[in-house]
This record gives sequence, structure tokens and C-alpha cells, in this order.
Amino acid sequence: MPHICPNMRRVGFSLLRHHISFPPSSPTVHSGTRACCLRLGVFARHRSSVAGHSWQSESHVTSALGSHAPDLTGPEQRLLSKLYGGLIGGQRASLAESITLVETQHARKKELAQVLLQRVLAYRREQESRNGGKPVAFRVGLSGPPGAGKSTFIEVVGKMLTGRGHKVSVLAVDPSSCTTGGSLMGDKTRMTELSRDMSAFIRPSPASGTLGGVTRTTNEAIVLCEGAGYDIVLVETVGVGQSEFAVADMVDMFVLLIPPAGGDELQGIKRGIIERADLVVVTKSDGDLLVPARRIQAEYTSALKLLRRQSKSWNPEVVRASSHTSEGVPEVWAKMESYRDAMLACGELQGRRRAQQKVWMWSLIQENALLHFQNHPGVREALPHLEERVTKGAISPGLAADLLLKAFSSPSP
Repeated sequence: MPHICPNMRRVGFSLLRHHISFPPSSPTVHSGTRACCLRLGVFARHRSSVAGHSWQSESHVTSALGSHAPDLTGPEQRLLSKLYGGLIGGQRASLAESITLVETQHARKKELAQVLLQRVLAYRREQESRNGGKPVAFRVGLSGPPGAGKSTFIEVVGKMLTGRGHKVSVLAVDPSSCTTGGSLMGDKTRMTELSRDMSAFIRPSPASGTLGGVTRTTNEAIVLCEGAGYDIVLVETVGVGQSEFAVADMVDMFVLLIPPAGGDELQGIKRGIIERADLVVVTKSDGDLLVPARRIQAEYTSALKLLRRQSKSWNPEVVRASSHTSEGVPEVWAKMESYRDAMLACGELQGRRRAQQKVWMWSLIQENALLHFQNHPGVREALPHLEERVTKGAISPGLAADLLLKAFSSPSP
């Protein structure tokens, strides 16, 4: 289950408890199946068996899922057909337009985006079945503190991969301004060589001020990039914080980039991020920084030995690379390929992806549950008064939260 703050979890579970119900005639259904039926609208058959019960007929599930399919007008059908055809045909303009569609906050366009995503998912499943059930694309998340040289490293790796015949997409998760909503980073301007490469696609993905925004838009953009034929998907984040945990839950491999800076580097990186890292790369390992880079490599190698292994098939390693001289970059990619091959051979990579689908589902439930809670008439009426009392210290935040949840769960007059 993803990282969800306690208050938001309480809201989400309250929503599920008080506002989600199934017909009395329906057998007991696993919560994951309920959420999937309610939110994702997947147009595919699904069989669930819980506590000795199974669906008597798959038509119940199909009708429940199909009810979420919007009735498309002629122009909408033509738009989706145009986007889908261009997408699987590898047209960059169609991919960019499709990502814009999934990032929208417009209610109707959100429904259209889900229809497009289901078509792309069906196409991707067909490709994977032809590939022996193995993923056709490799997803790599790259993170690290500001100044680690992430954009430069990604450009050097991306150019190397396109030179080897790969199609590379780069999704940069940008922190958004809370005031204007605009993104703060400018990765496309910094990756000038890669942005001109016709075998590469670079797209900033604004976080929209919420962790759920990171998860949703980036996850769906990954699916679209894979549908467009990009076999390497690089997801870049800035800083070392909660968004990195979100990105780690949507990629096959999580790589931590660290610079050979002065000071106590091990204290400057959160332990949780190191535990999630499958590979640590010490960047800028050249010139006067070569000796500090070797020292940092030794320190992190020792630190990783103290952490619990995430995988039975892979031991995280610490390597050095220089984007300026390209020294060590091919070796870094070789390590990534070794990781992918080892995880595919034992089935752990496929298992990780299946677990990530549940994480994705729960993050969407959390996001929509909070939105539904905030828009409830009883909550909106009581919220200003309770916020004022909390700020004055008249009542505790916990009591205020309980009162708001009670207002939310009370039947409307």
C-alpha cells in the first residue's frame, strides 16, 4: 500500500465505508475488485473468488465495468481514434496530445482519457503476450539531490541508447508552483541534444502540488509512452522527498544519483530513499572530484551492506560515472541491464509491476476520496468554523477531524 498520511487514510476509508455499496444479491467481493469497478472502468472480463464464493456469471462484472464507459459522440470517437492510431504508429505529436489529455482536470476529458488508456493497455497486453509475457519496455526512475547532474546524466545515457537503436522517453516530474501551478524545472531546455533526437521524447510532468498528481499523471504517461513504442522510459524527479517514494512505486528500477560534494553525505540523504535504491551512481567522477567520488562510493557501499535487501536476486551496488567524459556511463547501463535480466529471469520484475498496479489504484482512491470529502455540503458548511476553533486552540485537530467525518457520514437532509 502506498505512503498515505493518517488523516487522508481516515477520510478515504470513511468514504469507502459509508458511500460504496453493492447490490444485496452480489456475493462478497474483494475490496480491490470493488475499487477497480468503481474507478478504473476497465473494459475486460475479470473473475474474483473470495471466502469460497465466486461470480456466478462474468456478465455481472462486465456490466458493472461497462457502466463507467462514457457514451461517445461522433467527434469524440474520431478524436480518440486519431490519437490511438497516431500513438501506436509512433507519432510524437499524438503522444504529446494524449499525455495532455490524461493530465487534464476537465471531467469529460478525464473520461475520454480513460477510454484511450484502456485501448492502449489492451494493445500493450497483446504485445507482452507476443513477448512471452515479459514487459516490452524497461522503466527506470532516477532521483537525487539538486546539483547531482541528473539532467546531464540522462542526456548522455539517452543519446547512447538511441545510438544503439532504442527509443527513449524521458518524463521529468516537475515540482509545481502552489501560486501559479506552473512547473519550476526546465529539463527540456537543458537536454538540448536529446530533445532534437527523433528517437527520444522528453516531457515535463507537473506534480500539480499533490503527491497523487505525481502518481496519476506520470503513471498514465508511462503507459502512453510504452504504447507509442518507447522501450526505455526514464522518470526523473528533483530533490529527495515524498515524490521519490511515489516514483519508486511506478518503475522497474530506482536509481539514486549523488554528487561527490563535501560534508557528511550519508546524513544528507534519507535512509528510506537509500533502501529503495536498486543502484547508486556517484556522478561527476572526474578531475578534482575523482578522489572524493571514490570516497563516497566506499561510504555508500558500506552503508548498503547494513540495509535489508529488497530482492532475492539483486544486491544494490554503488558505481561511479562522469557525464562530462562519459567514463563509466556504459558500465552504469550494463548494470541496469543486468538488473533487468536478473529480475525478469526470476519473475520479480513482473511481480513488482503487479504490486504497483494496486499502489496506483489506492493512490487514485485516496485522491478522489479526499476530493469527494472536501466537496460534501456538510463538510463545506462546518469546515470554516472548525478551522477557526482549531487555530485558536479551542478544540484539538483530532476532534475537528472526527466532527468533519461525522458531518460527512450523516445523511443529507
